[in-house]
Amino acid sequence: MILQKVILHNFRNLKAVAYNFHPSLTVIIGANALGKTNLLESIYFSISGSGFRESKEEELVNWEELVMTTDTRWIDRNIQHVFLLQLAKKEGTMEKKYFVDKVQKTSQGYREFQTGAVLFAPEHVDIITGSPEKRRDFLNRLISLVDPVYKRNLYNYEHALRRRNKVLEHHSDQTKLREELIFWNNYLVEQGAYITRKRVEVIAYLNAHTVFQDRQFQAKYTPNEITHERLEQAFQEEVRWRRTVVGPQKDDFSVFLTENSERENVQMYGSRSEQRLAVFWLKLNELLFCEEVLKQKPLLLLDDVFSELDTRNKRVVLELITHYQTIITTTESELLELTGMEKETIQFERVND
Repeated sequence: MILQKVILHNFRNLKAVAYNFHPSLTVIIGANALGKTNLLESIYFSISGSGFRESKEEELVNWEELVMTTDTRWIDRNIQHVFLLQLAKKEGTMEKKYFVDKVQKTSQGYREFQTGAVLFAPEHVDIITGSPEKRRDFLNRLISLVDPVYKRNLYNYEHALRRRNKVLEHHSDQTKLREELIFWNNYLVEQGAYITRKRVEVIAYLNAHTVFQDRQFQAKYTPNEITHERLEQAFQEEVRWRRTVVGPQKDDFSVFLTENSERENVQMYGSRSEQRLAVFWLKLNELLFCEEVLKQKPLLLLDDVFSELDTRNKRVVLELITHYQTIITTTESELLELTGMEKETIQFERVND
């Protein structure tokens, strides 16, 4: 599918706007803090049903308003489709509604009609250099985009994990504690098994596509499976720490680079350029994975990626752009001349009071 138009009402600072997009390349240009990334995030939200910067979903709704909508128009085999997402604040909760061609859908039904979106931003180097949470988040976003069952299981698991931790925090008797934990243990083992299995599959996919820019990358997965046996072994430790100490919430993976028969952990020993190449390797595989599973090309979203890249890495990005419909944000007008492709330009300008 090709994105043609986005109409927004009250998405962050974008209160009532509409933008057209080129089937190949659209460049969103302007100074910082004007809303360029908000527009990019609205597109990601319209596809996946979630943003990529919010800590709470209500942050996506303009603070002065109660209801936000993203209305996106797409072309698929010469037929236009309208995807509308509505997010509303209601009595301390958030209500989300999904519509495809004016017909209300479940979140899963909505995703069945949608394409994929792969986002790349400079801070994504944290996938390599940051905490294990950053790498789990990479896996979660990727799998959730193509597998609504995984997204539901992950939500169920995280909710149950918080409840189980509350039980551990407030226990006073170990016998009663064991009885209270029976339900949560069974539930977490069931939900966690699916999460681990799907993460194993994605890591295997990465390791089936190891070569990038004449370098060979490999991911080593360190699963932290949750089973009844492991929970029993960890019981006294959990009593002491008053929290769950096993499970996929503690998974991690490392990326290794092999060059001239030398193998190094990119996170620990890689140069900044090698770490960025490792992120490109992950993102390229994310594109290929989405395309393979969804049977159509995903949308490529690039948030100010050129600002910190050397010439070699800029060439990598420019090569990707030729294969996917791409939307780029930038503060650099020179970027408009980097590619001879036809493009749409969206100018964000500061309004003087």
